[in-house]
Amino acid sequence: MRPRALPRPRPMVEIVELGPAETEAAFDAMRALRPGLRTAQEFADRVNSLLRPEGYRLVAAREDGRVVAVAGFRVGHDLVAGRYLYVDDLSTHPDFRGRGHAGRILDWLLEEARRRDCDIFELDSGTRPERDDAYRLYLNKRLAIRAMHFTRPVR
Repeated sequence: MRPRALPRPRPMVEIVELGPAETEAAFDAMRALRPGLRTAQEFADRVNSLLRPEGYRLVAAREDGRVVAVAGFRVGHDLVAGRYLYVDDLSTHPDFRGRGHAGRILDWLLEEARRRDCDIFELDSGTRPERDDAYRLYLNKRLAIRAMHFTRPVR
């Protein structure tokens, strides 16, 4: 008779907002979505010197202390939505996908939208077949497709 295998301990997962000193820790997770980012230092400098002063914030899923998923977001106002929470970036490191981290981050963001008295929660997502899992997640979180986002280079 074979001995029963002991259950693998579940990793400790926490959802936390990252301050400027912790920005570099989000690099590997963010780079999965933004492969043009070259170094952790370049990423941290850009986020901390350009984006944070404009209201950009980072929230992360940490598994056993390591940032494995991250979202960049901001709160603002416009004539269409009123007060909104907009998700610029939501990314999970490929080695940690399928464990519910992005869903936990979305839950935290939706709660933050409530805490900040937002009227609407928004995010855009690129249209590529490799994003199909993300679309399922967004629809499962009751996000609705309400617009098309048009863009073109200026230079």
